[in-house]
Amino acid sequence: MTFAKESWPFVLPVAVAAGILAALGAFGWAIAVAVLAVAVLLFFRDPSRHYDGAPDDILAPADGKVLGVDTLEDPEVGPGRYQRVVTFLNVFDVHVQRCPTAGEVVRSELTPGPKVAAYKHDAARNERHLAVLRRDNGDLVAIRQVVGLVARRIVCYLKSGQQVERGQSLGLIKFGSRVDLLVPEGYEILVTPGQRVRNGETLMARAPTSEATP
Repeated sequence: MTFAKESWPFVLPVAVAAGILAALGAFGWAIAVAVLAVAVLLFFRDPSRHYDGAPDDILAPADGKVLGVDTLEDPEVGPGRYQRVVTFLNVFDVHVQRCPTAGEVVRSELTPGPKVAAYKHDAARNERHLAVLRRDNGDLVAIRQVVGLVARRIVCYLKSGQQVERGQSLGLIKFGSRVDLLVPEGYEILVTPGQRVRNGETLMARAPTSEATP
């Protein structure tokens, strides 16, 4: 298992504090602080994932629980209507996100906003980062990372004009929150509210012309 590089500014000071406490003979406190350092490190874990299905299947960009599926217009993504799958990340979920499909990054932009609880209806107004990918067939697929009440910062590695592969690391939200996946209205959604999904592994959607792998 690997860990996101963003973990070290959080983990190293706590680990150093544990070492200092141990050197001073405060072993009980040292153990407690060391456990805290490990817990913080686990927030940033990036486990290896593998998918054997069709190459144009759309995979989950985030670990977590599906809060809802709806259809809407989203001019920030592009013209037309999109199906949105909302995934909520709790503190125990993997916080690294992955690209749900291969394609060209045509937009990667942060929008400032408030920081209300990510499971609330108006959380879509929160500070958020939108990445839009253009697939080989021209369809647009978007990933919107949304902060929450506790999560305070979004990291996205994608740059406009960049070519990405499905399953490639996309970024993370420092300490969880919410990730929306948006696909064209005609796509088949293959998850339901309440279902738990795993980034780079769970099949989320399929284009109407795609065929399931035997």
